[in-house]
Amino acid sequence: MSQSAPSSVAGDDRVSRSDAEWREQLSPEQYLVTRQGGTERAFTGAYWNNKQAGSYSCVCCGAELFDASAKFDSGTGWPSFWEGVKPEAITTHTDSSHGMSRTEIRCARCDAHLGHVFSDGPRPTGLRYCVNSASLDFIPAGGSSASTAG
Repeated sequence: MSQSAPSSVAGDDRVSRSDAEWREQLSPEQYLVTRQGGTERAFTGAYWNNKQAGSYSCVCCGAELFDASAKFDSGTGWPSFWEGVKPEAITTHTDSSHGMSRTEIRCARCDAHLGHVFSDGPRPTGLRYCVNSASLDFIPAGGSSASTAG
C-alpha cells in the first residue's frame, strides 16, 4: 500500500495522519485495531506464537516497542511481553469499555491502539502487555521489516 509522509507535531517525532491517510496505509484489520481500538481474535494473529529473535515495532509509524527477549507464552492467544523496549515508547490509558476497567496501551509516537497491560505477568515486572499482532511489525534479528511504516 502506498503511504503519505508523516507530519511531525510540535517539533518532536510524533506522527499524525488524517483518517484517509491511515486507511490508505493500513490493511482493514490493522486499521480496525490500531485506529479504532479493535481486537483481533485470539490465536489468529501473525505473531501470537512467533518464537524468533528480533523486535516488534508499531505497524503504523515504525516505533520500536518490544524486544522478542521479553516475549512469553501467556496462553491467551495474543503476543505477550513482560516489558516494552523503553517506558516512553508506550502510553497507558484507562479503558472502561465492555463493562470492564482495563489499562489500554498505545504507541506514544502515533497513538495507535496496541492492546492492554495486566498485572498477571511473569517476573521481573509482573506485567503482561497483551498486544494485537495487527498492531505490530516484526523485525527478525539481523534483518529488516517488510513494512515501510514511519
